[in-house]
Amino acid sequence: MEPQNTTKLSSRKRRKDVLGPNGTTDEDCLPTKIARHMTGVSEPAPFSDELQIDYSKPYKRVTMEVAKMGTPLERPVRVYADGIFDLFHSGHARALMQAKNLFPNTYLIVGVCSDELTHNLKGFTVMNEAERYDAVQHCRYVDEVVRNAPWTLTPEFLEDHRIDFVAHDDIPYSSAGSDDVYKHIKDAGMFAPTQRTEGISTSDIITRIVRDYDVYVRRNLQRGYTAKELNVSFINEKKYNLQERVDKVKKKVKDVEEKSKEFVQKVEEKSIDLIQKWEEKSREFIGNFLEMFGPEGALKHMLKEGKGRMLQAISPRQSPSSSPSRERSPSPSFRWPFSTKSSPPASPGRRSRSSAAAYDISEDEED
Repeated sequence: MEPQNTTKLSSRKRRKDVLGPNGTTDEDCLPTKIARHMTGVSEPAPFSDELQIDYSKPYKRVTMEVAKMGTPLERPVRVYADGIFDLFHSGHARALMQAKNLFPNTYLIVGVCSDELTHNLKGFTVMNEAERYDAVQHCRYVDEVVRNAPWTLTPEFLEDHRIDFVAHDDIPYSSAGSDDVYKHIKDAGMFAPTQRTEGISTSDIITRIVRDYDVYVRRNLQRGYTAKELNVSFINEKKYNLQERVDKVKKKVKDVEEKSKEFVQKVEEKSIDLIQKWEEKSREFIGNFLEMFGPEGALKHMLKEGKGRMLQAISPRQSPSSSPSRERSPSPSFRWPFSTKSSPPASPGRRSRSSAAAYDISEDEED
């Protein structure tokens, strides 16, 4: 298994290294893309009845193999695609794009059926034939437009327009008593299938308009169209106008509700922010309070320091040599005449007798 994978990777790498169209090599034998005709890009595609074809040159239809390989520039592959193309939309454009890119060198002819033929075999159209012709003319992929195209392709028509292949989706198209109007084209090997674009079609667009009929009528009435132009009765016109006024009132009420919701939402957001800020401030205040007045707060330490300073200020001063726990012993030469108990302090200005006597004795001894 591993050698096979290695071989595939190496072959891919070699293809990238070799220069070629779309990354191919000479061995792939893929056709080179030829520059397509630019008639439909710079100006509208011409009508077939306005062109002159040189019938003197013989015309021989090319095969599918030759067409895929690529034909000379002067001999493009003539591909024909037909349809109603009412309300021309992206699905139509994509189908024509596929038809244009079927072969490297393609000349795309598009047939558009007339109003009379379409109304008889399919149904009423929204756009008239002139509008549908003009819409197809301005598609960038179209090289030529056939007006009043036939519903069923005859050999004479194919020969007259020198058509090589007919492009259409492969779904059988039943109409005009036939299960598939392209059956004889497929049997002749001239059919080149394309893919339909899902989700978009003329019928889908018409269904949307019918479904939302009231909305479109009211819109056009507001834009200035008259009820007669829209085929609307007098009563329905008044009804649509009333509905339009009611819708405007509802819209105003809805706008007021939305604005009130926005206002309430802003108030809630601001209140939440304010509450959060309050919570942060309250936490900060509580923390500061505990730091100041808590069990181990700064106030307690300040009180302790103040109390110590007060005690130091109140206590008497002692000499540095004396011990606070010991009493000072009297001098050997000093004797108390009375008891060793301390006498009460004398009143200021008066001297007690004992102190005077002691003072006299001390003076005698000194003499």
